[in-house]
Amino acid sequence: MTPGARPSLFVSDIDGTLVTPDKQLTPAARQAVAAIAAAGVPFTVVSSRPPRGMASVIADLGVTLPAAAFNGATIFEPGGDVLIAHRLDPSVARATLAAIARRDASAWVFADNAWFIVDPHGPKIDRERHTVGFDAVVLTAFEAVIGRADKIVAVSDDHARLDAVEADLRATGLAANVERSQPYYLDITHPLANKGEAVRELARLAGADLARTVVIGDMTNDVAMFRVAGFSIAMGQGPDAVRAAATVVTGPNTADGFAEAVTRFVLPRLAPAGLV
Repeated sequence: MTPGARPSLFVSDIDGTLVTPDKQLTPAARQAVAAIAAAGVPFTVVSSRPPRGMASVIADLGVTLPAAAFNGATIFEPGGDVLIAHRLDPSVARATLAAIARRDASAWVFADNAWFIVDPHGPKIDRERHTVGFDAVVLTAFEAVIGRADKIVAVSDDHARLDAVEADLRATGLAANVERSQPYYLDITHPLANKGEAVRELARLAGADLARTVVIGDMTNDVAMFRVAGFSIAMGQGPDAVRAAATVVTGPNTADGFAEAVTRFVLPRLAPAGLV
């Protein structure tokens, strides 16, 4: 973004960025979003979560613009109306689930704005329930929802196991976007379901200049939006590669890094002297 240019849109990741590790919005984060809004800069969110799992954050922060779920697979209005949906091809979904099973990782499928599992005792179930705010539907097999999958997640506390799943999926050349949303989650979505394409679409819908759009995130699935936005901010606890890909780095989400980013890097551009 050109020095002195006024931001035309601010897009934030949620988990690892806007909320704390226990999924809370701090007073400082709320105040930072309010300061952005008061300055007249549109604000919205993009997440690997499903729309239902984003609803409370959207409501709490008073977001009125469309938002992006499933890493960009679904663009939706704050009230829930879906504007765009990129779903996995059924053959890709089946191949993905087979690759996950070969490495003995757990799999989740998100479809119809619901969360489906086959192993209710698998890893991270309680954490995901806390994150998205609703329970999983237990199936005996995923075939019933395979044609409507918005996102498949490979899940494991063994990060090396997920590394192997990721390598396998990339080696197959499947028509899918494969990215880590957390060290223990590997997200598989439609090729157009990435945060870069999501930010392009959110900027278009907001009538914002992509070159003056600010984005902030913490994980490898956020790098795609770093590449397209005019100014990118990485959270301090993010992996080295993510921090290296951003324009600037702020503090971690354990120390109000989001609020720090707004105070240090965004609000100064909104001062009267910085207007363009």
